[in-house]
Amino acid sequence: MNLAAVKAIYVSEMARFFRTLAQSFLSPVISTSLYFVVFGAAIGSRIDQVEGVAYGAFIVPGLVMLSVMTQAISNASFGIYFPKFIGTIYELLSAPVNFLEIVLGFVGAAATKALFIGVVILGTAALFVDLQILHPFAMMAFLVLTCTSFALFGFIIGIWAQNFEQLQLIPLLVVTPLVFLGGSFYSISMLPPVWQTITMFNPVVYLISGFRWAFFGIADVPVGLSLLAISGFTVLCLGAVWMIFRTGWRIRN
Repeated sequence: MNLAAVKAIYVSEMARFFRTLAQSFLSPVISTSLYFVVFGAAIGSRIDQVEGVAYGAFIVPGLVMLSVMTQAISNASFGIYFPKFIGTIYELLSAPVNFLEIVLGFVGAAATKALFIGVVILGTAALFVDLQILHPFAMMAFLVLTCTSFALFGFIIGIWAQNFEQLQLIPLLVVTPLVFLGGSFYSISMLPPVWQTITMFNPVVYLISGFRWAFFGIADVPVGLSLLAISGFTVLCLGAVWMIFRTGWRIRN
């Protein structure tokens, strides 16, 4: 393992993040505050509690998941796409580093940025609602796994994308709708039976449910199933990245 190469890629990606630290910090704070104004005040005044949890606190795990997933994807996809765009990817491929070291550098930096955003959102949410975490270690495990898996997914999108428009295609048209329809701001049990069955085919449901369980001890699906879902998605993304580097798909051509 060439740790010097991993560190060089990681530090380079994190330097780009620190150059826009104020923007990276203010954006989630403002967006989270707006969510609490809209959902917490407008809807929360009509929905007192959901499964025994105050509505303002109930939406916090969904807010964190929404931001963490989109940030992990966008940071990882842009991080690998930009070297492709300007041609420096060939210098990286010709260097004495293997695909695992490249992935660790890019994905590790993207996951770190998403984790930072998640922590900022949790801190901002604590200013609005009384937030208690029943299982802090499980919460961090779900958060780190989500950051890592979606950073891997974003890495794949960055390799697949052939222009800047395609970088935003899947996050905007696929991931964000799935998060909103995956129980981010409501419980699946509130839906009619037929829609509850349909919603179970949404993979994001399992992530949000497990993450919410870590906060309040309530879940729409079994926690073990949530953990299996996020672990399986991570392994699937790792396999896809391995195949990409093995074949050189959209990297060497």
